[in-house]
Amino acid sequence: MTGILQGMRVVEGSAFVAVPLAGMTLAQMGADVIRFDRLQGGLDAGRWPLAPSGRSLFWAGLNKGKRSIAVDMSHPEGRELITRTITAPGKDAGVFLTNLRVRGWMDYETLSCHRKDLVMVTLLGDRQGRPQVDYTVNPALGIPDITGPEDHDGPVANALPAWDLVAGHMCVSSVLAAERHRLRTGAGQEVTLTLKDVAAATLGHLGMIGDAVLNGAVRGKSGNALYGAYGQDFVCADGQRVMVIGLTARQWTGLVQVTGTEAEMDRLARRTGRDLADEGARWELRAQITAILRPWFAARPSKVVADLFDEAKLTWSQFRTVHEAVTQDPDLGPDNPIFTDLAQEQLGRFPVPGHAASFSALERDPPRAAPVLGAHTEEILSDVTGLDDTEIARLFDRGIVRGPDGAKLHSAA
Repeated sequence: MTGILQGMRVVEGSAFVAVPLAGMTLAQMGADVIRFDRLQGGLDAGRWPLAPSGRSLFWAGLNKGKRSIAVDMSHPEGRELITRTITAPGKDAGVFLTNLRVRGWMDYETLSCHRKDLVMVTLLGDRQGRPQVDYTVNPALGIPDITGPEDHDGPVANALPAWDLVAGHMCVSSVLAAERHRLRTGAGQEVTLTLKDVAAATLGHLGMIGDAVLNGAVRGKSGNALYGAYGQDFVCADGQRVMVIGLTARQWTGLVQVTGTEAEMDRLARRTGRDLADEGARWELRAQITAILRPWFAARPSKVVADLFDEAKLTWSQFRTVHEAVTQDPDLGPDNPIFTDLAQEQLGRFPVPGHAASFSALERDPPRAAPVLGAHTEEILSDVTGLDDTEIARLFDRGIVRGPDGAKLHSAA
């Protein structure tokens, strides 16, 4: 089986979440993605969570399907090897993806001297060139101030790195757009984006900037309520918590009908003079609506609620821990075609996701495990940079490159 991007070669120099995610996504669509790292591994080689063996599950998850080369980048000859790998010939090669730009070496101006049609996608922290991560971008833009329970005074950070995830996929679309432009015109270019700009633009797309400027109101915390419409969590008779949504007219009408609260909702509408068909009115009256609905959930176990809601095709979910989700939800296991139960060396066996999209013209590629550090050093030096066996042996002997498991000597040396 072949991926839709078969033939494309992308070189990746990265750390953290966004750019490794972008490279992994391209690899899962069939591109040959070569990740280069320092001899001792990249900045996130040991990042949590860890497997019982001590190996990083984080690193393994974000580097599936790539090839790995380990190089001493403090050595001039090591930097030259990276340059040659990035700018190696080939119609579908010459694509570089990074968030570790180094002026005078690993930047577009320098690298494009070696390959005029180079496509380079660079993710920075912010427009001033300062480093940023989700946990710094979010506070700067006010998101923690609107996150958390209504009665909680302090800001609440989010465990999900949303801007990294959005930025990673924007890196993917930038690579594909710039590569399409090169196919049509023959011209390379650098595409630059920043994590903070990705987040700021998203706030603008969602109307949050316009709201702050035009209305002047400070949006507060709303706990688990769905902002601007109706959605709320409830505790069932067995102690299980569920989330129910009444965003659209069909969702709202179904929720009221299943819970048998039509008369009480009509009385609420008459008493307040508000039309509950208006999602904004449902938002503003959410406390009164929740008070009407809460006894219905408290009187029924979650299994009864689930059966009734599924039969009515309502939008709802049960709250779970990640462990409960993995053990209870078939969408997180081999029943879902995006997952493969994969045994990985020094990690163990567990469900591993492939690309989330299905392409009708191609069969699905199963996910491939992340390589150990330097697993493909020798073949990359030979196949990509064009070195002969003697040159490769010399690099291994001098410790400028290394193979898997810390091997310093070329196998044939």
